[in-house]
Amino acid sequence: MAEKTRIGRTDLYVNPIGLGTNAVGGHNLYPNLDEQQGVDMVKESVENGVDFLDTAFIYGPGYSEELVGKAIKEMGNRNEVVLATKGAQKFVNGKEVLDNSPAFLKQSVEESLKRLQTDYIDLYYIHFPDEDTPKSEAVGALKELKDEGKIRSIGVSNMSLDQLKEANQDGYVDVFQGLYNLLQRDSEKELFPYTLENNISFVPFFPLASGLLAGKYDKHTTFPESDLRSSMPHFQGDAFMNNLEKVEQLHKIANQKGIDIPHLVLAWYLAHEAVDVIIPGAKNGEQVKSNLKTLEVDISKQEFDEIDKLFA
Repeated sequence: MAEKTRIGRTDLYVNPIGLGTNAVGGHNLYPNLDEQQGVDMVKESVENGVDFLDTAFIYGPGYSEELVGKAIKEMGNRNEVVLATKGAQKFVNGKEVLDNSPAFLKQSVEESLKRLQTDYIDLYYIHFPDEDTPKSEAVGALKELKDEGKIRSIGVSNMSLDQLKEANQDGYVDVFQGLYNLLQRDSEKELFPYTLENNISFVPFFPLASGLLAGKYDKHTTFPESDLRSSMPHFQGDAFMNNLEKVEQLHKIANQKGIDIPHLVLAWYLAHEAVDVIIPGAKNGEQVKSNLKTLEVDISKQEFDEIDKLFA
């Protein structure tokens, strides 16, 4: 079993390799998902030592939470699993609208509890900032829910540094989830100094840049328009070719160590002082088991710096 790591200053201790579950019931994000396969994958993950599951209302919408909740209910080990979910979205006349108002966040938590079939959520995030709500008020509502025992820790996601500072003005924010990977490193300059200073754990999303940093693609790869990746800048033209060359360099380092590229990349994040846990996604149990191999990788200071420079 993996040695447990503490998420920032929370009382949550987990295997540092979690599971992002947007492909479990996330029909609005991926075509042709098999729901039973999603439930089975969550169970297989937990059986293999993954105990930190990250979901959100908007994956589905709602289905991912339901399927994750179903899997945990069927396994009967709720207290052994750390559940993170997120809310901020509602649908008005079929349109997605962001709402961080205290009343809406409290309602969202109640609805997530029902879908997850649990009476507490270990980590609840404000998924996206809205335009109007003062962020400290939004977080204040989550603090009330924490005091009531409905959530155990407070997270925010996708906020600018100014929004994060406002959200954390009373020191209640435990975790920040944001875009971070070797190709998209703005957070190092913009957010890490603040999160480190305030003992807020940074959880990166898209850690493998939608598969690009996993060495999955070559110069002939194309994506259909309906695919998320078709509009991402690092998959376009010269940038894509340049990124593939860098990944080829990673390949050499990984080969020297006798490991696969994704394990090298994920281990690099975990070696970073700002990051306690990572939540790579997966679509089946084999991918989950593969992600867990990251725990066997040791990165020396020299290797860390070499990869750092390569993607500087």
